[in-house]
Order: sequence, then C-alpha cells, then structure tokens
Amino acid sequence: MEDIQKNETCACAVKEKVKSTPNTHKPAIWLLSGIIAVCTWWFVYKSLPAVSRFITYSLLGISKGTHMGEALEFFFYDTPKVMMLLVLVVFGVGIIRSYFTPEKTRDLLTGKREIIGNVMAAFLGIVTPFCSCSAVPLFIGFVTAGVPLGVTFSFLIAAPMVNEIALALLYGLVGWKVALLYAGCGLSVAVFAGWVIGRLKLERYVEDWVRDIRSGGQTDMPSEKLTWHDRVVYGWDAVKEIIGRVWIYVIIGIAVGAGIHGYVPQSFMASLMGKGTWWSVPLAVIMGVPMYSNAAGIIPVVEALLGKGAALGTVLAFMMSVIALSLPEMVILRKVLKIQLIAVFVGVVAAGILMVGYLFNYVI
Repeated sequence: MEDIQKNETCACAVKEKVKSTPNTHKPAIWLLSGIIAVCTWWFVYKSLPAVSRFITYSLLGISKGTHMGEALEFFFYDTPKVMMLLVLVVFGVGIIRSYFTPEKTRDLLTGKREIIGNVMAAFLGIVTPFCSCSAVPLFIGFVTAGVPLGVTFSFLIAAPMVNEIALALLYGLVGWKVALLYAGCGLSVAVFAGWVIGRLKLERYVEDWVRDIRSGGQTDMPSEKLTWHDRVVYGWDAVKEIIGRVWIYVIIGIAVGAGIHGYVPQSFMASLMGKGTWWSVPLAVIMGVPMYSNAAGIIPVVEALLGKGAALGTVLAFMMSVIALSLPEMVILRKVLKIQLIAVFVGVVAAGILMVGYLFNYVI
C-alpha cells in the first residue's frame, strides 16, 4: 500500500514538473518554421517571371510582342508579386504593431510642441495601424487628449501616405531609390503641413462637439503581456484583415497598370506627364484628388507610368494626392472639421505635394 502511495506521489511530482517546465523546443520550432516559410516564399517569388511568361505565351497562346501579350504578362506577374509582398510585409509589421496601441501612440504625442511633435507624429504614422478611414476616431482621441492640432495633422497625413505597404511595394516594384525618395518626401510633406496648420492656430475650426468631449471619458486598453505566439497571431490577423480589405484595389490597380503598360504609347505618356510640361504636376494632383485608392492599389499604376516615360516628380505627386487627399477622406473629416479647416488642410498639403513634384522633376 505504501509503495502504491509512493508511486502515485512520484507520478504527481513528475506531472507537476512537466507542467511547470517550459517547452524549450517551441522557439526552435518557430525558428525552423519561419526559415522554411521564408525560403519557400523566396523560391516562389523568384519564379514569378517565368510563370507569368508561361501562362501568357504557352498556356493562353498569346503572340509575343503584341499589346495584349505585354498587358497580360504584366498582370500575371504583378498580381502574385504584389500579393506576396503584402503578405510578407504586413505580417512582419503586424508583429511590430503589437507593441503599439492607440493609447501608447496618443501618450507619446501628448504635450509635444511644434517641430519635435510634428516629426515624431510623422514617424509614428509609418508604424502605427491606421489609415485615412480611421481619421474620425483618431482625431477625436488625439484632440481630447491634448495633442496639438498641427501634430495631429502630421500624423494623419503620414499614416496613410507613408506606410509600410507603400514603401515595401515601391521597393519591390520600382527599387529602393524611389522608395527612399517617396518616404523622405512623404515625411517632409507631413511635417511641413502639420507645422503650418499648427502655426495658423485654427483650433476654432474644429467642430464644437469634438472640443467638448472631456479627456476623462476615455478609457485605455489593458496593457497585457503578450507572448510571442500572441504576436504571431496578431501579425497573421493583420494579414487577413488588410489583404481582405485591399485585394480588390490591388487587382484594379494592376489591371489599370497592365493596360497602360501594354497599350499606351511611351511618347504619349511622356508628353502628358514628362518633365517638359510645366502643367504636368498640378494636372497630376488634380487628377489624383477625386480618385479613391490606397497604396497597394495605386503603386502598380505608378510602376506602369514610370515604365512609359512619365517623370518621377509628376508620378510621386500623383500618388501622394491619391493617397493623402482623396475625396472620401475629406467627407469623413467633415464630421469633425469645419469647411475652413478642411480647405486649409487641402491647400497646405497640395502645396507641399506640388513642391515635391517640381523639385524632383528639376533635380532628376
């Protein structure tokens, strides 16, 4: 009987030890799985040019050198390429974003003055999970928390315009130089526009009901200690959410880009958006404002325009106006801003975009 009790005691002790001992193999499994996934991704990614040519010319039987062939090859190459870049980048940045809650972002910006606050806000806009659709709740939260108006605008301009999707897709499709130029220009426009709006002291043009909200009514999210597994799940959830939201814009953008690539003569695009026409930059901004797209949808069009001889400054101005000054965003902002402030916002941002366009057309 004593032996049985002793054995049961030993068995319980072993169970407790197993339960309390951390699984040391889990990090190794995660690392091995990650290496296999990245290697598979890289192999498929490098195979896309050959696959797109096979589908276009062998499977579909399209003749090489035709407009249709060039357009379809562009489409079958760029569609999986953009989607794969999106999955990789959104997953990685999703894990980074698990460290940034809206409350942490708001606290970092609260009480910051002019240029320092504008610069911080612009850089935070790159890594925080917000788009132009989040303008209303963000604006309310920031204003009621005491974040200066100009600093808030720097954040709201940078968040949709200079995000990880835009930079990653630009890097993957047109190279690191254009991606770096775009990041620098976007951040400069965000800092410049926010600083100007802050100096103009336009708080009176915020809707009264926003200013009447008390900061004390806000509640912060509980700061839980997330495990690595939780952050991986967070990253994968970000992939499903963002891909599910933007895939249609990606397909439309690539289809438009394929049409430009295959059918629009290079001489026509160069005459319309080339360096030699002074009105190409303002025309690009005017064309971009009524459009509604995000970075994932507009970058394939940018790739096609650059390939057809459009000037870099003109194309950057077009892309920035589509993302940062879309008409739907103005409608959303009207809920919290009066017409006068929206007009100043559009004017200042448009002026910054025009300067970027003319500068790069002159220098490059």
